[in-house]
Amino acid sequence: MEVQFTREVAQLRLGNGDHFHGEGILAITKALLQSGVAYVGGYQGAPVSHLLDVMVQAKPYLDELGVHVQACSNEASAAAMLGASIHYPLRGAVTWKSIVGTNVASDALSNLSSPGVTGGALIVVGEDYGEGASVIQERTHAFALKSSMILLDPRPDLARMVAMVEHGFALSEASNMPAILELRIRACHVHGTFDCKDNVAPSLSALARQEEPAPFDYMRLAHPPVTFQHEKLKTEERIPAARRYIAAHRLNEVFAGTHHDLGIIVQGGLYNALVRALQSFDLADAFGGTEIPIYVLNVAYPLVPEEVIAFCTGKRGVLTLEEGQPEYIEQELATLLRRRDIQTPLHGKGWLPSGGEYTVEIIANGLAIFLEHYLPQLPIDGGRQWLQGNRTRREAVALHLGGPLPPRPPGFCIGCPERPVFSAIKLAQQQVGRVHIAADIGCHSFASFEPFCIGHSILGYGMSLASTAGVSPMMARRTMAVVGDGGFWHNGIVTGVQSALFNGDDVVLLILKNGYTAATGTQDIISTPDEQIKADAVDKQQSLLHRNTTIEKTLQGLGVQWLRTVDSYGVDLMRDTLVEAFTTDFAGLKVIIAEGECQLERQRRIRPWLAGQLTKGARVVRTRYGVDEDVCNGDHACIRLSGCPTLTIKDNPDPLRVDPVATVIDGCVGCGLCGANAHAASLCPSFYKAEVVQNPKWHEKFLAGVRGAALRFLQPA
Repeated sequence: MEVQFTREVAQLRLGNGDHFHGEGILAITKALLQSGVAYVGGYQGAPVSHLLDVMVQAKPYLDELGVHVQACSNEASAAAMLGASIHYPLRGAVTWKSIVGTNVASDALSNLSSPGVTGGALIVVGEDYGEGASVIQERTHAFALKSSMILLDPRPDLARMVAMVEHGFALSEASNMPAILELRIRACHVHGTFDCKDNVAPSLSALARQEEPAPFDYMRLAHPPVTFQHEKLKTEERIPAARRYIAAHRLNEVFAGTHHDLGIIVQGGLYNALVRALQSFDLADAFGGTEIPIYVLNVAYPLVPEEVIAFCTGKRGVLTLEEGQPEYIEQELATLLRRRDIQTPLHGKGWLPSGGEYTVEIIANGLAIFLEHYLPQLPIDGGRQWLQGNRTRREAVALHLGGPLPPRPPGFCIGCPERPVFSAIKLAQQQVGRVHIAADIGCHSFASFEPFCIGHSILGYGMSLASTAGVSPMMARRTMAVVGDGGFWHNGIVTGVQSALFNGDDVVLLILKNGYTAATGTQDIISTPDEQIKADAVDKQQSLLHRNTTIEKTLQGLGVQWLRTVDSYGVDLMRDTLVEAFTTDFAGLKVIIAEGECQLERQRRIRPWLAGQLTKGARVVRTRYGVDEDVCNGDHACIRLSGCPTLTIKDNPDPLRVDPVATVIDGCVGCGLCGANAHAASLCPSFYKAEVVQNPKWHEKFLAGVRGAALRFLQPA
């Protein structure tokens, strides 16, 4: 890891009497140590990446406590770590991005939930849902239901979130059920404070080892016939035990209000948005005081029937706020009430959207219907005006711009080594024709946007090659799969490469080797250049990936016979290699490795080195590219083939020409793609390369003076 979390790591040492201030996900990280966690694992992914990143960088301190930390190759391996808590009183925590991460981990989770756990097992998932999501729109709730796992959904307040981590471990131990703590994007990044406690060193740890393994117990295996008994234990012992703990410790919260005959039941993660929506109708204050009673489900599963009945009995109407579909909570609430013959009207998806994120505005719209139905005498004009004001502002912006704000899809970073690869793919298809391309999860999925529009399917992280198995035999031309090195190690090597070799698939696999799992925060992987390689590099500006050939050796060891490694920025060579792969007589798996270091990591590495060189007075050369506006004809084929944010347009300086010209703006990192595209595609010769020299030698200064004098002499007065 090049990103440093020095301040965050220091906060992990805070103890009793200290005050923590920071983001929600970092508060969760501190809470794990306060809870006596013995081992932590996981796979990175927004919005919970920082938990594992900070733990990895805090390893020296965690070694002092005896806490084991492991960065796992995927979510399944992380979930399997929790097996340590089946037999032993070890508190373990793992983390990943949901819901796709939970999909990957589901096999291990099912086999963990069946026998149950002895030590507390906590799974921290980033509930990546709604407008800010980068995954499919599904929920973790279904996994909790099907496998009988506790689902914690804490109110986005740091003190409450920390308390739910501590209770989560205890609740897991009291019920022998694994617990899931789901954190929405806003909960992960909400800022606040809480009073710290001393960290607790686990009683059984790397510093205090277990002398003998646990005795064999067939009941601890997820294997028939004992799995039939496990199912009975879930319903007859574990869930009732969980409900008793939830009720005894009041994990769910009730906020009283003046309108006692009404109520709102809300998922904990939506509480802040609900209060803000109530404020728009003058029914709540900034401190959470409310006029309508609120029942906050900090534990979304299992529900506690006695609490639900006590809250709903005697009310004229109750509104349920449950994000996403199906409405698991609303259905269970209705079942609990009707079985007790309690006829309190229950409203939810009938007045609120079935899918999508419940923003403040969405909740306010549902509240307006609820209030008009049950409190028609209540003046809610202020809330209506607030909602209308939001719509009016959007309409005013659209009117001013002549239309709605255009969508701004994400894209590659400036100088990204993956952009030239997709330029080469477009050029290659001009020669061989259009081919079916299976895309994958990662930075490279940005190629599905303009100007490339490349990728027919995305079926799972590292599964692009596997997804060609059905379509490849049906195509007249060879198909291609694109995967990053992160996806290759996560899943691609097993589901894709191994299967393609075993079945003799005649396909092309393009591996984008940028050295990191870049899309999740540039975490290290097995093919990342190690610190010794970085330290030994004489010229820090050169890519160091060629010093790590783990991917190449792995492929050769598996039996890949057709293998090429190509510099990502060499567009013409990459195009020729792709054409060769599509047209060669070799029938079998053909692998092209596009090697180019992640530009973000490269800049983080070279900027301090360059600053050090300048401080020492050493000669430093920086490369920049530009466009000769007198030569540019305004065709803009270069932009359609690149999509680089620093390659844009400006008004033509020639008053007789109306077409804008291309230009390279500040921010260019000198990757050379624009020039490489111009050469490979035989575009206009308007691009030029410039070298910015700092601390030049004496003869360079002399030559620069002579050239400047000559230019001034040739210029008209």
